[in-house]
Amino acid sequence: MAKQVHQLDGVVIRFAGDSGDGMQLTGDRFTSETAEFGNDLSTLPDFPAEIRAPAGTLPGVSSFQLQFADHDIMTPGDAPNVLVAMNPAALKANLDDVPRGADLIVNTDEFGPRALAKAGYESNPMEDGSLEAYAVHPVALTSMTVEALKSFAISKKDAERAKNMFALGLLTWLYHRPVEGTLRFLTARFAQSPDIAAANIAAFQAGWAFGETTEDFSVQYEIAPAPMPAGTYRNISGNVALSYGLIAAARQAGLELFLGAYPITPASDILHELSKHKRFGVRTFQAEDEIAGIGAALGASFGGALGVTTTSGPGIALKSETIGLAVALELPLVVIDVQRGGPSTGLPTKTEQSDLLQAMFGRNGEAPMPIVAPQSPADCFDTALEAVRIATKYRVPVMLLSDGYLANGSEPWLVPSAADLPALPVRFATEANHDGEFWPYLRDPETLARPWAIPGTPGLEHRISGLEKADGSGNISYDPANHDLMVRIRQAKVDGIARDIPPLAVEDPSGQARVLVLGWGSTYGPIGAACRLVRLGGRSVAQAHLRHLNPFPATTGDVLRRYDRVVIPEMNLGQLALLVRSRFLVDAIGYNRVRGLPFRAQEIAGVLEDVIASV
Repeated sequence: MAKQVHQLDGVVIRFAGDSGDGMQLTGDRFTSETAEFGNDLSTLPDFPAEIRAPAGTLPGVSSFQLQFADHDIMTPGDAPNVLVAMNPAALKANLDDVPRGADLIVNTDEFGPRALAKAGYESNPMEDGSLEAYAVHPVALTSMTVEALKSFAISKKDAERAKNMFALGLLTWLYHRPVEGTLRFLTARFAQSPDIAAANIAAFQAGWAFGETTEDFSVQYEIAPAPMPAGTYRNISGNVALSYGLIAAARQAGLELFLGAYPITPASDILHELSKHKRFGVRTFQAEDEIAGIGAALGASFGGALGVTTTSGPGIALKSETIGLAVALELPLVVIDVQRGGPSTGLPTKTEQSDLLQAMFGRNGEAPMPIVAPQSPADCFDTALEAVRIATKYRVPVMLLSDGYLANGSEPWLVPSAADLPALPVRFATEANHDGEFWPYLRDPETLARPWAIPGTPGLEHRISGLEKADGSGNISYDPANHDLMVRIRQAKVDGIARDIPPLAVEDPSGQARVLVLGWGSTYGPIGAACRLVRLGGRSVAQAHLRHLNPFPATTGDVLRRYDRVVIPEMNLGQLALLVRSRFLVDAIGYNRVRGLPFRAQEIAGVLEDVIASV
């Protein structure tokens, strides 16, 4: 039958099902085809902490949300226009997020009495009228998949597992996505099992054919490619972007890259990714615990490599003493904290940005360290380069604060030319520097950095330990005046970085805004989208976003004092707001949510409109 084709400027789709239904794979494939088509996009994977949560229960629901559009977008969307629900639990867990009038594509095969009871339904929502406010599309995904694969030499269980490919085929048809990439992917993924590969391809094609022939979907949708600067793009997640940024930084610095890490959600993918790139001089060490991981990384730095360690909040607590040792030794080290919900084990697969104060103060003694934070998945690449630049130039450990939203989310990334990457020159000490002797703490007058001497260099033997050093000579010193001097020098070195970073940029199109919204980390997208909504409503608002959190850009105080009100949305209880109030005596207004989920643009827009109206 002939189908109408409607043009849309964008759409938000959420795939949801049991944690064994392959929703993350389905979302990833749909995202890859959308990226190849040329749309701008942003994703939000959401999955349980358990490896396999109880099937059919609300805690076991896994979902993947994607927004794609013919224009630039900043978030995965506040609410889905389309929900694909593979079972009753997926429907129940996600329905509150779905606006009235949205499309529900529901796998009716799974709505039996037992499955309904496990999800907490007293009656079948497909029959009791509770879904009348939505455009419901009942689709027997499981049985149609099994029927489509009955000629294949596979078990019924394997056939049922392919139902996510049937759903992917249907959505691929519905939104005019390319198919070639998915066919290549399935062939490669199941190369060792040709029957499984053929079955999944057949299920995908059957879903596409169902969309083409069924009367339930009388409309197809087209979303044109988004205008973007010319270049080579790829879809990239935050953890992969961090990995590539570290590799690029090491190459630019002429250093071998050493990662010492203990697996922890949501940082483990950095270890997985870097382990694939030994040809670029990358060495990865999966340590027996967090302390061993950072100890090995710091040892690698002492040996003349770029030492990196990755973890999440609980691991930072365990690494704190060795981070303090890196502060005392004044060696370059990059510490990546992919934040998650806490405290303690907390919410391992959910996002949060509650480690800022831990990064600032979570060590014994006066142990300052620079802190940087990326604002988007693609920005993780540039922020990794910046962390390495600061660490190697100033001989300091640097904390990079990512989070679960950035780590697992993805967006198009314009692949930079190697020629455009910043130079990160590193000079090792090669000769004596003080009356024929080598003084390991004789400092560069501009950066206060001490020499970096590779162990074994003739004539440059020197001590390292956590005991206080004498300035210049590096000898152990208990002298009170020297300790006071060294504490102040280490602080001055970090403070001096403010002269070497860009001023705080402000986006204020009208130039008339009286309210500034200030953010850091992954709140950039929701804040930016909220500011667009406010401006579309005819009001003025300014936005500034911090990449450097210690030290702050030198112009930060001046910027904040230009506005009548400063609003700081954070996925914590006000940690940046606390620092801003104490450093700049600005009565910042905190907007705080700690739900394990990123902000929605609409909620921040509502807060901003209320504040603007009160000025």
